[in-house]
Amino acid sequence: MKTLTLACSVAIATLVTGCTGQQMTRGDIQDSRFVGGEVKMVPITADVVSTPAPKAVVPQELLAYKGESYKIQPGDTLIVTVWDHPELTTPAGNQQQAVTNGRLVQPDGTFYFPYAGKLNVTGMTIEDLRSTLTSRLAKYLTNPQLDVNVVGFGSRIALQGAFVDTTPQDVTTVPLTLSQAVGRARIDVAQADLSGLVLTRDGRNYNLDLDALNRDGNVAQDIYLKPGDRLYLPFNDRKEVYVIGEVARPQALTFKTTDVTLTQALGRAGGLNPITSKGEAVYVIRGLEDMGTPQATQGAATVYQLDAKSPVAFALGDKFRLKPGDVVWVGPAGVTRWNRFLSQLLPLSSLVTNAASAQYDLER
Repeated sequence: MKTLTLACSVAIATLVTGCTGQQMTRGDIQDSRFVGGEVKMVPITADVVSTPAPKAVVPQELLAYKGESYKIQPGDTLIVTVWDHPELTTPAGNQQQAVTNGRLVQPDGTFYFPYAGKLNVTGMTIEDLRSTLTSRLAKYLTNPQLDVNVVGFGSRIALQGAFVDTTPQDVTTVPLTLSQAVGRARIDVAQADLSGLVLTRDGRNYNLDLDALNRDGNVAQDIYLKPGDRLYLPFNDRKEVYVIGEVARPQALTFKTTDVTLTQALGRAGGLNPITSKGEAVYVIRGLEDMGTPQATQGAATVYQLDAKSPVAFALGDKFRLKPGDVVWVGPAGVTRWNRFLSQLLPLSSLVTNAASAQYDLER
């Protein structure tokens, strides 16, 4: 797809160059036919860039969940303290670690404690289990006093993608927020697509734009995570724009945030070549992704033109947001095309001259 996109962009760039060999005015901007579809040329004006940046939206059901009292889950390790009865509290001895004296909640959600028997504790709160054990032990002990603590957690949040540390994070008795989980995992800022975070909960995917949520000094609202939630932060290697033509460093630029503007893209490519570039020939070629595929539609491609002869024009470029797959092409100045023609012509003329000289020497 990248090869197809670049090939199409070069073809359109050639078409645009042919149309703009002379000084181009707004009256010259018109539709052109290309690979069976319309190529619409649109000047970049204040009207084109007036659309405000999209605001991030967090689904209400995510904000409505504020965390809850910890619910015991399979895989938890519980330690039950029965005051004045160390044989029940620390059967392995006081010198052992708490986890050693703790008891595991089995995969089927059951938990065994002496004199209380086997209990199904999945979904119980700490207080629920304490009350149940107190009631069971009261049959054998006089006024039992006990406490319950979780010393090992079986509930976790899974992390995948462009994080530095993708180790699953425990869901503890203290509610865990999205910002805390992301902070602990640490984002790989060089490779992450901050606008593409996916939170999967109960089989449903929620798309969250971390960049937009924290844009312009705003701080994203807390989103509390639930046991079993999954976080996926995609890499940005498939989210690129291409800057080619008369710039200092033609290259493919990745999106690390929600968007990148035309001015930012030109700046990251080193700016326009002051010697070879044509200021009014800055183009953004859009809509090439589906060309040559069964999904291709008529009128797919649009070419936006920025007249960058004046530095003021870059204020418009700073408001023009690029999309993944866009191709930014800067055309050559007329003298550049002439010089390149001469550079190609001179070796040929030299070859003809040498051939003629050789023929003359033979005839002599």
